[in-house]
Amino acid sequence: MSLLDTIGSMFGSSPQGGGAGQQALVASALEFINNQPGGLNGLIQRFHENGAGDIISSWIGTGANKAISPDTLQNVLGSETVTNLAAKAGVEPEQVTGLLSQVLPHVVDAATPNGEVPADGKVEPSSVSGALSALSGLFGNRNA
Repeated sequence: MSLLDTIGSMFGSSPQGGGAGQQALVASALEFINNQPGGLNGLIQRFHENGAGDIISSWIGTGANKAISPDTLQNVLGSETVTNLAAKAGVEPEQVTGLLSQVLPHVVDAATPNGEVPADGKVEPSSVSGALSALSGLFGNRNA
C-alpha cells in the first residue's frame, strides 16, 4: 500500500467520509509543493512573503510545530490555488484549507529531517512516511 493509499484509507475512516477526495487532496498538495518554483523552498518563501514565515519555520525546525489556521493558510496559498487544489481533489474549497492546515505541518516536518530542506526542494511521498503516525492520530480513530 502506498503512502497516499494509507493516508486515504485513514481519511476514509472519518465520519465525513470522502476518503478518495481527501486522498486526492494529499496527492494534490504534494504535487503543488513540488511544482512550486523551487519546490519546498518556494513554498517556504511563499509563507515568508505572506507573514507566516515563523509558522513554516517551526515545521522545518526540530521543535514543536506551530498550528496554522485555515484562514492563514488561505491567505498564504491564495484563493486561486485553494480553488485549484479543491477541483483536483474533488472537494469543496472550504475543506481544502481545513484539511491542509492539519496535514501540511506533518508533511513539511517529515520532509525536513533534522531541520534541513532537501537540496532540490522536492518532497518525495516516501520521505513523509514518518508522518503517518501523526496523521493517524488526527484522522484514524474518529469512528471509534
